[in-house]
Amino acid sequence: MSQALDEVKIGGLGASRQRVEDARFIRGRGNYVDDIVLPGMLHMEILRSPLAHARIKSIDTSKAWAIPGVRLVLTGEMAAQRNLAWMPTLSYDTQAVLATDKVRFQGQEVACVVADDPYIARDGVEAIVVEYEPLPPIVNPVQALAPDAPLIRDDKEGQTDNVCYRWEVGDAEATERAFAEADVVSKLKLHYPRSHPSPIECCGSVADYNSATGKLTVYMTTQAPHIIRAAVALVAELPEHMIRIISPDIGGGFGNKVPVYPGYVCSILCSILTGRPVKWIEDKTGNLVSTGFGRDMYLTGEMALRADGKILAVRFHADTDQGAFFSDAQPSKFKVGLLHSAFACYDVPHGHITAQGTYTNKAPGGVAYRCSFRVTEAMFFQERMVQAAADDLGMDQAEFRRINLREDDSFPARTPFGFLVDSGQYAKCLQMGLDAIGYEDFKREQAEARKRGRYLGIGISTMTEPLGAGNSREYDILGIKMFDSAELRVHPTGKAILRTGAKTQGQGHETTWAQIVSHELGIPADDIVVEEGDTDHAPFGMGTYASRSTPVAGAAVSMVSRKIRAKARKLAAHLLEVSEEDVEWELGRFYVRGAQSRGVTIQECAMAAYTNMPDGMEPGLENNAYYDPPNLTWPFACYIATVEIDPETGVWDVLRLVAVDDCGVRINPMVVEGQITGGLTEAYAMSNMQFQTYDAEGNIVGGNYMDYLLPTAWETPGFELHEVVTPCPHHPIGAKGVGECAAVGGPAAFVNAVMNAIGHTGVRNIDMPLLPDRVWDAIRTGKDISGAPPFRNA
Repeated sequence: MSQALDEVKIGGLGASRQRVEDARFIRGRGNYVDDIVLPGMLHMEILRSPLAHARIKSIDTSKAWAIPGVRLVLTGEMAAQRNLAWMPTLSYDTQAVLATDKVRFQGQEVACVVADDPYIARDGVEAIVVEYEPLPPIVNPVQALAPDAPLIRDDKEGQTDNVCYRWEVGDAEATERAFAEADVVSKLKLHYPRSHPSPIECCGSVADYNSATGKLTVYMTTQAPHIIRAAVALVAELPEHMIRIISPDIGGGFGNKVPVYPGYVCSILCSILTGRPVKWIEDKTGNLVSTGFGRDMYLTGEMALRADGKILAVRFHADTDQGAFFSDAQPSKFKVGLLHSAFACYDVPHGHITAQGTYTNKAPGGVAYRCSFRVTEAMFFQERMVQAAADDLGMDQAEFRRINLREDDSFPARTPFGFLVDSGQYAKCLQMGLDAIGYEDFKREQAEARKRGRYLGIGISTMTEPLGAGNSREYDILGIKMFDSAELRVHPTGKAILRTGAKTQGQGHETTWAQIVSHELGIPADDIVVEEGDTDHAPFGMGTYASRSTPVAGAAVSMVSRKIRAKARKLAAHLLEVSEEDVEWELGRFYVRGAQSRGVTIQECAMAAYTNMPDGMEPGLENNAYYDPPNLTWPFACYIATVEIDPETGVWDVLRLVAVDDCGVRINPMVVEGQITGGLTEAYAMSNMQFQTYDAEGNIVGGNYMDYLLPTAWETPGFELHEVVTPCPHHPIGAKGVGECAAVGGPAAFVNAVMNAIGHTGVRNIDMPLLPDRVWDAIRTGKDISGAPPFRNA
């Protein structure tokens, strides 16, 4: 009889193990950057520009220097003397650390003050006098491309316009032929507005340069410590091995904490200049107005259709508003991220995409806000276009999707834009969602309600997201391939410590990584400690963003565990006095083939690795693994929302939201459900209430949390979660990832539901967020409502 351990009981795959990190968080014992206090530490505050576009005529810092307790006032001119006024971005552009020639967006960093405490530093900032010469501001791509548009990046040699990139993918000729053969051509134009990740903890750093040793240690809110270390080495011209980046507990990231921000560089330079540790903690307004935004993309799309509903081809053009600097964190060769992942779940023969990025007088945008590099925009555009196409054909939206979704036996399948989609059960997920929502019953209820003046709507979003960027043939950042890593040490008593190159900001790595090790080795999850975020201790990795955790870092954890098991097998053969070929494995123990009662546990093998190893074997039981995935993983989801709109006010309420997610093998079902619930909450917020834009003068509208709303439990609807499991064929444990799917696919479900409710008015699109006044205006006028800036006060 097998003596294998019960995997769920020891906390392996499939166990809804409680998050171990929460024990310190709920007790207020987390260790965040602002908790770091070093001897002699000074405090830094940043002066930000009140104008969106202006030439700097002069900066008078004399009053700031005169304040007792002020130790340093740093300007762009002073930074330039150290060659640190500008820094490279992760998209091969340059970005001002402190403005020298002019300011290019409201909230841009102009100077900073270092003082004995943050209050004195704030006083110092307020004492600085800057004389500006206002310049015409640009707040959208149309203005940026106008013939008389002022040149925003006049600092760049050879830059003659406000275009920062052009990009295309697909087969233009084949797509054109397909459109010529189409029975119907469906068109849609829309804008995905700026969205801010809004982490609970803002950005911050504590820089400590030791002039005696030449070593720089920086405690920092970063999702990618090793990449930041490489960037700091390039910017500060310090040797990389003398830089230590420590990313302690992070209060949320969502992509906002991937880029290198001027505040980080300023704190490092100030520490070098003062010879003392310098702390910078960003305030909420600074975070909202200056750190990395998501989205801000304009789409003009077309779909070629047969009369029977079959999609023949798609083509669309995207204009991205990059703000003043092109600072996206994304793979080097993809200038607009993975926008071309659109329509991967549909059987579309031909496609062509063009994209163009423009500079504007806005904070740099385009971070992968809870998505795999612009995939949120891709899926939103896809599902809005799909619903518009169904409406143009007069076809039921669910049936239109059913006709065009990839069939189960079609995998692996190549998309018209070059991706290889590996597996899925798309029709099953759709049908499960339709059954759960009661689709046909709701449509009958909707028709009856319309007769009584009630506006009910139902919206569907079926999407797949490419996760785990790291295929080194195609993916790199700053030339560094996007693999990931894990190091596992099993101690003599069978307890273990795992370190990875990833960095959690709430995903539950300390919980789920241990579960993978338990699955591979049979060591109870409670006997495994997980550490991340310290470049002096963790193996080199690319960090956590774009849902890379489970697809890449999780795979590295699995692979290093298997290396450990392979050595443990040799130890077991030695202990059992048999050949290695006669040793079998079951969870937690090795045994002799044909004599199952003769066995040794993984813990006994661990002790032998330090006390009784065979001749010629190196002592110890530890190893590392660098995982380079052969392909992206492709989770699929179906989200269906029902809403009711008050036609007198435009207020809309969510009646139900059904989610069906296929993320492959689920490591911890409870953590997965938490990720989906959180993602759907963000999706609802983006579609319903989060409004941040710019007026004609370049002033930010929605730069505080009175205007930029975050949903509370009161506003957030309930979600009904369902699952389908299609294991990934190339991932070591069959997992696909799920952390971003709901935030990626959810917005279209809510918007499609509202548009379905008012479809009889002839309105095709209302730009997000679907604020009540926009919905009411659309119902009243029967016209599409644009949310593109500039914002005009009534």
